[in-house]
Amino acid sequence: MSMLEKIGLNLLNCFDPERAHSLSIQALKLGLAPLHGGAVSRSCLKTSMGGIALANPVGLAAGYDKNAQALGPMSKAGFGFLEVGAATPRPQVGNPKPRLFRLREDYAVINQFGFNNIGIDAIVRRLAGTPTPIPRGLNLGANKDSPDSADDFGHVLTKAAPHIDFATVNVSSPNTEKLRDLQGKAALEDLLSRVNEANSKLAEPIPIFLKIAPDLTDTEIQDIADLAVAAGLAAIVCTNTTLDRDGLTSSNRIQKGGLSGQPLFEKSTRVLAKMRIATHGRIDLVGVGGIGSAADAYAKIQAGACAVQLYSAMVYQGLSLVPKIAIGIDQLLTKDGFDQLGQAIGLTTESWL
Repeated sequence: MSMLEKIGLNLLNCFDPERAHSLSIQALKLGLAPLHGGAVSRSCLKTSMGGIALANPVGLAAGYDKNAQALGPMSKAGFGFLEVGAATPRPQVGNPKPRLFRLREDYAVINQFGFNNIGIDAIVRRLAGTPTPIPRGLNLGANKDSPDSADDFGHVLTKAAPHIDFATVNVSSPNTEKLRDLQGKAALEDLLSRVNEANSKLAEPIPIFLKIAPDLTDTEIQDIADLAVAAGLAAIVCTNTTLDRDGLTSSNRIQKGGLSGQPLFEKSTRVLAKMRIATHGRIDLVGVGGIGSAADAYAKIQAGACAVQLYSAMVYQGLSLVPKIAIGIDQLLTKDGFDQLGQAIGLTTESWL
């Protein structure tokens, strides 16, 4: 981390977390943030995620750039791919503030946002006006007051599809009431059927991903795996934030909402490994949750992920973490005698069960 980045992070940490988040987006738009210059590219880092070719497996997780404001700068930060959103059909203010909390002692974050965004029409205008040299996807959400949440996902997909490379059905945020109910077997089967129907009507259908919660039973994991395979999903994102507070020490542990960051690492990786077994490796998996180093990312890959995503760790380590992780994965692959990332996928799956 450069001295300039350290100073910038220290300044941001002087502000309320949500204000700091907004300021970081503005810094990116103004060219004030340190950027790698493009996707980190190494021959053995090349991978495929849901049929999409990636220069490296490190992606930006949904939630940071909710409104697709920083697509240009973030495509130069070293990432192999980006995911923006979540987007809902209509603009939504989200839950009351304060709704973002740092847990410094735990190297974690709790958010209660509730799908705050400017709405899909405005987001699509930004997507259409900002081509990127790396693949990008959109996290699909539903309005809190929607009479038909399942219909919202198809609506957002239809609007955005011409401008994105993949779409992620988000039924796992803990901050929208009853949203996680859509992970239930019957509800999820209906939802995926309707999303697939909307996708099939597009001039060019795109890969559909599903983002799941870490707070699932083994039976629920198997049900989701079976439904995902039957629906022909391109990938499953493991996982969203957790409601678990075990082992936390920060005073902010009492806050409601989804916990992300280091404490989520083991729980999310275990769900990832279980999903690898449950799907028999027939669907690509994206590992998310608690990644703060190349070793963490490599562990997700060995547990069964073909790609990974970051967000919370950047709050504490800055954007320089992105190329550091990508280059570190390359070094770990070389150390283990691999010349392709695919050779490492799933090597330690069984050890997480």
